[in-house]
Amino acid sequence: MILIGPPGAGKGTQAARLVDKLHIPHISSGDMLRAAVKEGTAMGVAADGYMKAGKLVPDDVVIGMILERIAKPDAANGFMLDGFPRTIPQAEALQAAMTSAGYAIDRVLLIEVPDGLLVDRGVGRRNDPVTGTIYHLTFNPPPADIVGRLVHRKDDTAEAINERLHYYSSWTAPTIRFYQDLGILRRVDGVGTPDEVTARITTALAS
Repeated sequence: MILIGPPGAGKGTQAARLVDKLHIPHISSGDMLRAAVKEGTAMGVAADGYMKAGKLVPDDVVIGMILERIAKPDAANGFMLDGFPRTIPQAEALQAAMTSAGYAIDRVLLIEVPDGLLVDRGVGRRNDPVTGTIYHLTFNPPPADIVGRLVHRKDDTAEAINERLHYYSSWTAPTIRFYQDLGILRRVDGVGTPDEVTARITTALAS
């Protein structure tokens, strides 16, 4: 399946839960690319060449890495793809490559959260550089004794978040219609506690 949604919708949290629940690997496009380069796979070597030249990795190379990754034993019972596709051409190319290789996408999960709440989630987020824990000033307040060391990342400002949301709306959101037309899109309300969202995802996957 493919997991999509705007930045800050909680995809990472839900992906970790789905990995435990469904026993399938979470394949983040960024993590996959770094792993392929490190392992020296055919596609990893190709991608490394583009990156060292300061160029974007072409879609066909990324799709080749996806096919390499899902052929591994831990993906024999399925996989969850996150971070790709981001555009209609990527979605079309991935669909064609999957079909040609004998794979099929069964479900595309769309986690939906209003833009205003996404901004609130991001602006209030704080990182603990010592433990790596992520807190939120409202939804998950940090202990008082560590507040002074917390970091507010530059990309967690309202301006930066709105820019990412604009990119998502312009480029990634149109893929929703693509998968809706294929009949495999399932919409999930991402507002609420992680447990509530997980329950909705479980229902959506069963439908």
